[in-house]
Amino acid sequence: MSVTFKDNSDAVYKKLESAISSTLHEIGGEMVKAVRDNSRFDTGQTKGSYNYQITASGTQSVCHIGSDYENAIWEEYGTGEYALKGNGRKGGWKYQDKKGVWHKTYGKTPRQPMIKAYNAKKSMIKKGLQSGIKGI
Repeated sequence: MSVTFKDNSDAVYKKLESAISSTLHEIGGEMVKAVRDNSRFDTGQTKGSYNYQITASGTQSVCHIGSDYENAIWEEYGTGEYALKGNGRKGGWKYQDKKGVWHKTYGKTPRQPMIKAYNAKKSMIKKGLQSGIKGI
């Protein structure tokens, strides 16, 4: 009796990699949409700055979701007297907007678009990853 071993591991890894990649792209798109939906809208600059990026290294793939726009930090954590950790500037301050109008503020309340989006989509993320892998 003769036994022949055929190694299909490369094909399996490629299929698994492809399924994970497409699932992460789907999750990234859904998360970015949810973050944008949870964002404040004034000029739309912060809201439009959220995006996602997939990085793969060896056997690990990661979906990074966020913004490189500084105001996104203030949207998430708040500023001044409203800062989430209570470590913001107290007593208020004045600033001049782009139109030259002066305003007094005590800070910005945290909107937390990232946290809200994650909490709303957490089960969708888990189910999406499970079904993406099961589909192989």
